[in-house]
Amino acid sequence: MKEALHALENSDLPVRKTILRARWFVSSFREFLASLEHETGKTLSLDEAKLLQAFSAWFRSFEAQKFKAQEHRLEYVTFAAGLMLREMVRFAPVTAQEDEGERDQPATFWPEGYLYVSFCLAVRDAVIEQDFSLSADTAPKLGDLRTWWSFRENVNEDVNLAIGFFEDFVGETPNWTMPGLFTPGRMRKQLDDTGQPRKLT
Repeated sequence: MKEALHALENSDLPVRKTILRARWFVSSFREFLASLEHETGKTLSLDEAKLLQAFSAWFRSFEAQKFKAQEHRLEYVTFAAGLMLREMVRFAPVTAQEDEGERDQPATFWPEGYLYVSFCLAVRDAVIEQDFSLSADTAPKLGDLRTWWSFRENVNEDVNLAIGFFEDFVGETPNWTMPGLFTPGRMRKQLDDTGQPRKLT
């Protein structure tokens, strides 16, 4: 669904700046929602007030920690996308219509969560490609249903873990202990040794 970022990519500003504007954020998210409905046949309802709440909470969190990113800009892009996912999960602006269809794929198992993750991934990838000239089209665990079971279960207990799961989805080493704190480099490696979220067996 990465091609659904037209609203951001057609702006005169870089994606990293466009996404900070509520109008563009909402417009691009609507495109993603429509794309997922077409892909899965699911009916999704959007509460725009909750989406704007998620945007506002994410923007505040993003601004509060970006001073740490001066020497770690690439790492902060992933962290910021994880923050975005956390607020999406917290405010839950999308509701999927219940049905008895197959749930053997992430997009049908948890359509709302899949939409949130896919949107945050696309924003992250677009920023990395545009600002760093790197291809970021990798999400090795995105299709792993067991990871999605664990993701959905754990964020119900601690929404901050959404950041760690986002890092896990993109193949980075998650900070499970304090996922809401940007801790690049050596500090993160120290924190990783102290805990893991509960996984399904």
